[in-house]
Amino acid sequence: MSPIMLEVIEWFDETGIEIVHRYPERGSGDIKMGARLVVRENQAAVFFRDGQSLDVFGPGRHTLSTQNLPIVTRLLSLPYGFTSPFRAEVYFVNLKVFTNMRWGTKDPVAFKDSQLGSVRLRAFGTFTLRVTKPSLFVNSLVGTNASYTTDRLEDYLREVVVARLNDFLGESVDTLLELPRHYDEMAVAVKTRVAEDFRKYGMELVDFYINRITPPEEVQRMIDERSGMGAVGNLDQFLKFKAAKAMGDAATAAGGSAAGGLGVGVGAGLGILLPGMLGKALAAEPAVATGAATIVCAGCQAVVARDSRFCPRCGRQLAAKKCARCQGDLPTDARFCPSCGHAVTTT
Repeated sequence: MSPIMLEVIEWFDETGIEIVHRYPERGSGDIKMGARLVVRENQAAVFFRDGQSLDVFGPGRHTLSTQNLPIVTRLLSLPYGFTSPFRAEVYFVNLKVFTNMRWGTKDPVAFKDSQLGSVRLRAFGTFTLRVTKPSLFVNSLVGTNASYTTDRLEDYLREVVVARLNDFLGESVDTLLELPRHYDEMAVAVKTRVAEDFRKYGMELVDFYINRITPPEEVQRMIDERSGMGAVGNLDQFLKFKAAKAMGDAATAAGGSAAGGLGVGVGAGLGILLPGMLGKALAAEPAVATGAATIVCAGCQAVVARDSRFCPRCGRQLAAKKCARCQGDLPTDARFCPSCGHAVTTT
């Protein structure tokens, strides 16, 4: 196989996720003195020969010569007049900011909550980064790989982020009920801790966000129930309201099937509570919702419409005669007219 003679060396990132690209992708290439190296504005080129990082080239067009490759020049043999090809590799490093990189817990992490006990949490978020020291990044993470993408970097950095987040939760958070309002504060604190881990590999953590931290479903239900109890407030008033609503629903239901359904749904416990609550309600509030005048039945104390002649609850006759002065209706056992106070004469 004939050697690859490299005279123009350049690289375009067509995927958008490639951080490092090795040229050539396999082995090393024969680069002759005077070859052109083209580095774009958002790139850096790390030059390797014999497994050593010799130089880092910034943006621009570079001619490989004795002036910009002094180390290579000393390694070349003099008999060839510094024109002999030499074997080397170039690692192009993408210096742009890589956005929308995701982190998250593969397995739940244990958290000791002061109110809920031991809880297992999952956390998810995003971060952005860029390479600041190309030579350090290539030597520490890339090695001799032909390509290095954000997918491979995410797999490693995810574990670093989760470890630092777990440390922060254990040291600074008392209960997960307080977590949502502290997301921004937590993100800043965790970013500060993770930044040093990124820096030692030649990277900068630009942004770090916590999107959500979620407990298991059963713990979420406990939190919902706790919130519901707080919303109920006075439990006695709440039970009375629910009982009255059930009675109203039963009254508006059509046919006997509705009543049968109520008997099944309400149960024995509600059946015991309803009679006493109903008696109190009837004694304290008018039973007529039309706004008409009312009177109290002398037999059962039920509140009925004033123009009723018989009590709908016990059947007692309510108005058997008229007042001699105002012609108002008189209850059968009345001694004085309830409208004008006139004494009722008995016959």
